[in-house]
Amino acid sequence: MAFKPNYNQQRAERNRAKQAKQEAKVRDREEQAARRKAGLPDLEAPPEFLGEDGAAVSDAEIAGDAHPEASSRKD
Repeated sequence: MAFKPNYNQQRAERNRAKQAKQEAKVRDREEQAARRKAGLPDLEAPPEFLGEDGAAVSDAEIAGDAHPEASSRKD
């Protein structure tokens, strides 16, 4: 015969999983904030959006709008 479901135990397991997920999210946000404050590149930025020095490149630089005189040159 099967056991009766233990709803309190199931609820406690769900709450533990939820708390662990929230703590991991907070920890990730704190790590990202610490990396930004230290001037390090963001780990979630794709490598093609990082400049030569590892800093994030703006959308204007990617589109070529950052240096209008460079785009108007026709060598």
